[in-house]
Amino acid sequence: MSEWTIGTDREELDRQYGTEQRLQARSSFWAPSPPGQSPQDIAIEALGASGAREVLEIGCGRGQFAERIQTELRLHVLATDRSAAMVTATAGRGVRSEVADADDLPYADDSFDAVVAMWMLYHVPDLDRTLRQVRRVLKRGGVLVAATNGERHTADLRAEVGLGPAVTQFMAEDGADRLRRHFDQVETTLTTGRAVADHATARAYLSTFAPELVGRLTPYEGTRTYTGSGAVFVAR
Repeated sequence: MSEWTIGTDREELDRQYGTEQRLQARSSFWAPSPPGQSPQDIAIEALGASGAREVLEIGCGRGQFAERIQTELRLHVLATDRSAAMVTATAGRGVRSEVADADDLPYADDSFDAVVAMWMLYHVPDLDRTLRQVRRVLKRGGVLVAATNGERHTADLRAEVGLGPAVTQFMAEDGADRLRRHFDQVETTLTTGRAVADHATARAYLSTFAPELVGRLTPYEGTRTYTGSGAVFVAR
C-alpha cells in the first residue's frame, strides 16, 4: 500500500487551486461536527480568546473561515492566497483580500495580532521560511492559529483504493515540533471528523487528490462513514 504525499510543487498547487471546484468538493464531503468541536470552531475560540484585533489569514481558500472571523468575532481580517481565483471568491464574501505568497509576505514587521493558517502549511515550499515570515509580521505577544490533518485522515477511504498513510511536512503528529522552532509556546488540540457519503460523493472527493484511483473505489449502495483526523495548533 503506497503512501499518499501532499506536496509543495507550485505547478501542481496552481492546478489544484486555480478554481474553487476542488475545495468545494472537499468541504462538501464532511458532515457538520457537533457545536464547538470542529477544527474551525476550535480555531475561532482560540482567536476570540487571544485578544487579537488585526488578523492575517494566509492561504485563505474560498474565504469561509475569514468570513467567520469577520462576522462572528468582528475582527479586522486581511485574507491572502496565492490563487487569484481564491482571492476573488473571498472578496465576494465581503472580506478584504489580496494575492500574496506566504513565504514572502508583503507586510511590515509587527503588523498583526494574529495569523491564521488553515490546512495550508503542508503546501508551502519552505515551511521554516514561511514560519519566519509569520513571526516577523506578528506583533509582540501575537498568536498563530494553524489547522492541519493527521496521518489517519481518511485512512478508511484511502485503504479502499490502496493508499496508505497520509504524509506531509506539517501534520497533527509533528506540527508542534515544527512550530517550536519559531515559537516559545505551542498548544495542541487533536480533532476528529466524519463523512457520511454515498458512492458518487466519495468518488468526487477522491478525484480531488487522486483522480487516477477513482476507478478502484468499488461501487456500494447507500452510504458509508469515513473518518477524519487532525489538529489545531495555537503558537505564541
